[in-house]
Order: sequence, then C-alpha cells, then structure tokens
Amino acid sequence: MASTSLAFSSIQLQFPTQRSSQLSSRPPTRRLRVRPISASLSERPPPTVTPPEPAKLPIRKIPGDYGLPFIGPLKDRLDYFYNQGRDEYFKSRIQKYQSTVFRTNMPPGPFISSSPNVVVLLDGKSFPVLFDVTKVEKRDLFTGTFMPSTELTGGYRMLSYLDPSEPMHGKLKQLMFFLLKSRRDQVIPEFHTSYTNLFETLERELAGKGKANFSEGNDQAAFTFLARSLYGANHADTQLGLDGPKLVSKWVLFQLAPLLILGLPKLVEELFIHSFRLPPALVKKDYQRLYDFFYESSTFVLDEAEKLGVSRDEACHNLVFATCFNTYGGMRIFFPNMLKWICRAGVKLHTQLAQEIRSAIRSNGGQVTMAAMEQMPLMKSVVYESLRIEPPVSLQYGKAKRDMVIESHDAAFEVKEGEMLFGYQPFATKDPKIFDRSEEFVADRFVGEEGERLLKHVLWSNGPETESPTVGNKQCAGKDFVVVISRLLVVELFRRYDSFEIEVGRSPLGVSVTLTSLKRASF
Repeated sequence: MASTSLAFSSIQLQFPTQRSSQLSSRPPTRRLRVRPISASLSERPPPTVTPPEPAKLPIRKIPGDYGLPFIGPLKDRLDYFYNQGRDEYFKSRIQKYQSTVFRTNMPPGPFISSSPNVVVLLDGKSFPVLFDVTKVEKRDLFTGTFMPSTELTGGYRMLSYLDPSEPMHGKLKQLMFFLLKSRRDQVIPEFHTSYTNLFETLERELAGKGKANFSEGNDQAAFTFLARSLYGANHADTQLGLDGPKLVSKWVLFQLAPLLILGLPKLVEELFIHSFRLPPALVKKDYQRLYDFFYESSTFVLDEAEKLGVSRDEACHNLVFATCFNTYGGMRIFFPNMLKWICRAGVKLHTQLAQEIRSAIRSNGGQVTMAAMEQMPLMKSVVYESLRIEPPVSLQYGKAKRDMVIESHDAAFEVKEGEMLFGYQPFATKDPKIFDRSEEFVADRFVGEEGERLLKHVLWSNGPETESPTVGNKQCAGKDFVVVISRLLVVELFRRYDSFEIEVGRSPLGVSVTLTSLKRASF
C-alpha cells in the first residue's frame, strides 16, 4: 500500500460468518450488495467459467518491446524508480503507444529476476483477467517477476505464492478461514481497546509536543490488536515484548528490498538493493522470535492444521506470514493512506461522518456493532473510495495458461501461453471510462443503488468487491476482515473527534502521517 503496495497484496485472513462452514454444491453467485461480513463458502468449488465470446473489437498487435537483453530491463528499472517514477513510467508509455495494453519490463530485472518481460494491463476492462485462475497461473508470482528466498519463511512456500491447483493451497486457505471464524467475536472489542489506547497516547503527545506521529503509534496498535483479537495473546507480556513491529519491518524489507526505494544514494540502491538479494541469515534470529511467539500463541489453530493435513511447523510459518506480512502490513499502509484522503476531503465531510456514526451508535444502544455499521452508508462509502483511489494492492501478476484474447476498452490483443501478465491496479480503479471524476476522492461515490453497482470495479483484494474468497480462487482470504477493521478505524476516529488535521510525509511503504490537530467531539 505505497512506494510498493505489493508488499501486502494478498492479505491472507478471512472473517466469514457462521454460514461459512456450510457445504454448498452451487457455485457462488455475484452480488451487488456487499455486506461487512459476507459468507465465504470455502468448501465450494470455484465458479463455472463460461467460454468467452469471440472478440468484437479489432485485433491489435501488442505495442512496445523489451529492448536489448540486460540493457532494456536495466534502463526500464532506472526509469521506474528514478528517472520517471512509477506512475509516470506507465503514463508515458500509454501516451507513447496510445494503448493501455503494451509490453515492457518490470523490476527488479538484472540480476535478480530471470525474465522481467511483461504484458501490462492498465484499464478496468483488461485488468480483471488477472483474477481468473482458469486463464492465469499464480504460482510463485506474489512478488512478481522474482520470488524471495524461502529461507525467510522456514523453507516453505507460503500460501500467497501457491496456485489454487496445488493441494496445499486449499488446506492453508481453509486454515485461515478457520482462524477468523473462531475469533470473530473478539474483533470489535479488541479493536476498540487497542485504538482507544492509541488515540489517548496521541492526545498526550499532541498536547506536549504540538504534533503526534500516527504512523508509529498505528504500527504498535495494529500489532497489538491482531495478537489479541486473533490469538488472545498479549505480546507485551512475552519474550517478544514490544519488538514485534520492528522485527516485522526488518523481515519484510529482506523480502521486498528489490522493489523499494529506501532513500539511499541511487548507486548504493542499484548495486546492493535492486541487483542482489539481502542475505536471509541477517534476519534469521529476528524471524525466530516472531515464530516462537506465534507458535506459543496459536495452539488451537495448529491443532486444526493437523486435522487438515498440514504440519504444525508449516502452519505456524503461514500464520506468521498471514498475520505479519499480509494483515499487519495492510493496516500499516492503508490506515495512514485512508486518513490522508479523509483529512484532505475537509471539515464538511468530517462533520457528516461524525453525525452519521454517532447517530447510528446511539440507535444501537450506544454500542459499535455490525448492525450499527450497516446504518452508516457514508462511512462505508468512504472506506470503499479509499480502497479505490489508492488500493493497498498495487501490483498484480499472472502467467497465461493458454493462448487467449484480452480486451481493453478500445482493442483486443492476442496473448500467448506462458506470457507474464502484469496490472498496475491504481490505473484500473481510476479508469475514467468507468468512474466519473476518477482522479478525485468522492466520499459518497458508493452510496445508494447506483453507487453499489460500481463496487464490482473496486479490485483491491485480488478480485471484485462484489465477490468472495474461496479455496478455489486467489482472492484475498481476509477481504471482509480488512473492510471491517478499516470501517472500525473511521468509526473510532469520529466517535471521539469532530475533525482532525495532519501532515503527510513519504515512507518506503505508504505514507507517514503526523497529527497536528484533534478536535474532541462537541455533540
């Protein structure tokens, strides 16, 4: 969710309802109304795929090229990171080729990835092919054209790197469904506790210093919330102490360094960060501390893993990855981004949110409940609009399983079996042919029936917001969980405050948000 949102591109946790455990022989149907907690029948088969109709648009040769070996990928990497920057890198090529589908290279390239060649999909019509596992393979493509060493994850390939055709994919995804179903009643109360403590700390810091770093406080609050809500564990009382966020950050860096700009001198980054992998041995002890904490705290999940045919060791490594890399990372990046957009929208929106949220809470006995949040359409729309305009999942990859035709709005393109497809999601979710005022943050965009119809184009979760994750697809297992906790952040913020002001800085992953004003609730 920022300099590269790829870091957390599949937040592997799910928060299904009681119906999730029921078997169904029917394929899932598409729904336009999205509930905060939707039934995700993890046991049912993937949707039946209807053969596509013959292309009605003119067939066009995919424009662009990969340049000379080594030189082409290196030049493109320099453009992507430094000469142009990521957005301009894609915009300039759209203009050059007069097409949202073209060929180019994606980092890291030499000497880390063996083949950086991709077919780029940058519009809301072509992008969704990356979700169709009958057409694309997802094996080892979580981080794109390279895969971090499995030495960083106990020697195992994590769920995020598995294709649904692999037997272990279904078992591990089912385990994630079990985890959240088991702990669903703890989510709202533990979120309230963790983020009440955060806001009280920020208020004291703001009173003493005149500003307060939300991003740093959010790191600790997010880790505490996940440990307590999902595992019933207080990490501060264990040998892990308060070091969790620091250890996670270092561990994630060793996996994603080739895709990041760290602010080091360009030559240093190119030689030591973008050209070679950081040695896993340097983070081994830090990772072991995380692993030990999760192993000791997740006995009930590990017991279930053995029933599913997954060893306790492999299950625990996946729990660390799902909780720390995916979910904690998502909160660390998306929460500051969402605050940035809400703050910029202005006091009028803040007042409307405060009125709606407080009224709904009063109507539900003074409690924050799922029913209460269903009575907050503007709040829900604000969360979806934040996911649309700056999706936490920026980069998506898939390898063509067969020869196929992919359509953009203007043309059709023939793709050969084995070609790597890549999509930059912020362009797809800001497609002006789908969304009016696509570059603007429109807080009430998804309010009402017309607004809800647009949710099928909100794609942050490796699938449309109107669909649900199953063991047979690669949609984020924690899609609904992420939506719920994002709503809870907005609710907790505006039940306490009428308005707020911030300063926004840069960060290798996302933005850094510093609070400069918090106006306590006056009504």
